[in-house]
Amino acid sequence: MTFESIPHRILKQAGLRPDLPAYFEKKGGSWVATSWRDYAAQMRRVAKAMIALGLEPDGAVAVLGFNTAEWTLFDVGAMAAGAKPAGIYTTNSPEEVQYITHHCEARLILLEDQGQWDKVNQVRDELPHLHKAVMMSGAPDIDDELVLSWDEFLAAGDAIDDAALDARMAGIQPDGVATLIYTSGTTGPPKGVMLTHDNLAWTADCALQIVGVNENDCSLSYLPLSHIAEQMFTIHVPATAGSAVYYAQSIEAVPENLKEVQPTVFFGVPRIWEKFHTGIASKMADATGVKAKLISWARGVGSKVSALRMEGREPGGLLAMQYNLATKLIFSKLKPAVGMGRARVCVSGAAPIAREVLEFFASLDIIVHEVYGQSEDSGPTSFNQPGRTRIGSVGPAIPGCEVKIAEDGEILVKGRNVFAGYFKDEDATNDTLIDGWLHSGDLGSFDDDGYLYITGRKKEIIITAGGKNIAPKNLEAAMKNHPLINEAVVIGDRRKFLSAVITIDPDAGAAWAEANGTTVDALPDFEPLIADIQAHVDTMNQQFARVEQIKKFRILPRNLSVEEGELTATLKVKRRKVYDHFADIIDGMYA
Repeated sequence: MTFESIPHRILKQAGLRPDLPAYFEKKGGSWVATSWRDYAAQMRRVAKAMIALGLEPDGAVAVLGFNTAEWTLFDVGAMAAGAKPAGIYTTNSPEEVQYITHHCEARLILLEDQGQWDKVNQVRDELPHLHKAVMMSGAPDIDDELVLSWDEFLAAGDAIDDAALDARMAGIQPDGVATLIYTSGTTGPPKGVMLTHDNLAWTADCALQIVGVNENDCSLSYLPLSHIAEQMFTIHVPATAGSAVYYAQSIEAVPENLKEVQPTVFFGVPRIWEKFHTGIASKMADATGVKAKLISWARGVGSKVSALRMEGREPGGLLAMQYNLATKLIFSKLKPAVGMGRARVCVSGAAPIAREVLEFFASLDIIVHEVYGQSEDSGPTSFNQPGRTRIGSVGPAIPGCEVKIAEDGEILVKGRNVFAGYFKDEDATNDTLIDGWLHSGDLGSFDDDGYLYITGRKKEIIITAGGKNIAPKNLEAAMKNHPLINEAVVIGDRRKFLSAVITIDPDAGAAWAEANGTTVDALPDFEPLIADIQAHVDTMNQQFARVEQIKKFRILPRNLSVEEGELTATLKVKRRKVYDHFADIIDGMYA
């Protein structure tokens, strides 16, 4: 029997539900659907075009652009042709684009617009394997021998026999490399994580088992498709479940698109949930009198009901009556206003999220399930499942995945979701994959009920001048509970005490500055703001041992950014870059 890869599953959906929508795009002010039948046909046409342009089995293609149907079609088309796609973050520099495209030996690259072409054009002489650059539909015409328009690209495959593609798909093996996920990495050049066809298919099956996604569900695709988590929610799970995907128009349009789509399944990184939290909290703070009391009462009811549901129970008696009333008066209006009117599965992942943010949403009848994992295990290691969720933890290990804690506290993972190794990097593979166990680099512990808690990052442990080992994660999360703090980076390695550098949220900071008669640029040295944050730090410090307390902090003159190299594309902080870029400010705290 032929192995059922993700491309095979797309063909299967076309047979099961040919006329149901596979994906939607916003065109002319309306969401236009493409059926599973047409999606499968498009995938086949893309794969045949790739074969016509010389893409060999086990070859590679690259994709650089925002989430679109063409992004997905290029990805699954390459897999159908027996090759491996590699996504590139849109924020990558020309040098980084060159590194990934050359490293994976991409024969074809799909580009979104003129800006992405300019990046490739700058480094084309350093891309000996690149045969053609394909522009997405709607991109401007580019007069260059290297470039094909989307229509020209598709037309190239018309001469390829269906049997040739069928043979390629029949040759797909479970242990064959299906995709390369280039880790954005907090240190060094990105590594190409080799995920197999079995990795992707098994993990998608696992997701269905956990959250029960089906053909009636839909999601909004907006986070970088270069990341395995977004690929799971946009490509692999829908192909397995028959659910529909809406492609956001842009990252800026996400809030409006959310309200239009009202997805049933929604995945966000912590920064997205923090933005929602700040916006909703500020609007609720404007409520006065009876309305304010009603919101407060409803949130209390929401917290109680969410606590029961996280344990797999439902409210009864008086609480059920109160919940029905709170839903009618508050939740039924608030949730659709932020795009969560139909949401039944909400997920946060890719980085730690503050407990207070999760508790805030739980009080609004929105349970956000925190997931933990990494590219090297296809996305999930553990998952706070519906009916089995504990705030503060990252949930139990996913079904069929073995997770244990090493003697030094490192989280180790074994299962069919664990990757095949790093592309062209045997040393890194041997350091990370030992006796079949993925060494995550994260530190954690299990409670008596099997819930996993992340306590820190092995390489981020701060060793103070006094020899104390401190994980900065919880300290930084506690600092970020202040509504104005955007990022917090704890300092203290080989120092006498802990300090921190922080940044101010642009939107909240602007509003605060206006209300307090100053400007955003003046905030880093504005005494009232410093005093306000100092009070927060003093209160926070009481939760920690003396050696873990933040003794000093400084407000940075600007926010951290991907462009400056201080954040990864998934918004993780690159500590070494922060230390380097703000060395004078940091050293000043220890002068």
